Amino acid sequence: MSVITITKDNFNKEVLQSTKPVLLDFWASWCGPCRMVSPVIDEIAEESSEIKVGKVNVDEQNELAATFNVMSIPTLLVVKEGKVVNKAVGAIPKNQILALLA
Repeated sequence: MSVITITKDNFNKEVLQSTKPVLLDFWASWCGPCRMVSPVIDEIAEESSEIKVGKVNVDEQNELAATFNVMSIPTLLVVKEGKVVNKAVGAIPKNQILALLA
């Protein structure tokens, strides 16, 4: 499954109403660690049909970033049944990202 661009307009449908767990990547184009994590996030999205993967550009979607108190990026959130169940801040390796989903 490909990565979905998450905005305030599609957030309810794609994240809160999702029947699958959602991995959200809060990022920005100017963020070096975000650029390191991004290909890993894309890889996870392609490999797993069990989850939905979305990216939130904090520069364009600052309301969503504020809603989740995202102060540092990259921030990864796992949302299940409309609730945040896991969170990681900073560039982490793939195995740790996958552990967030377990």
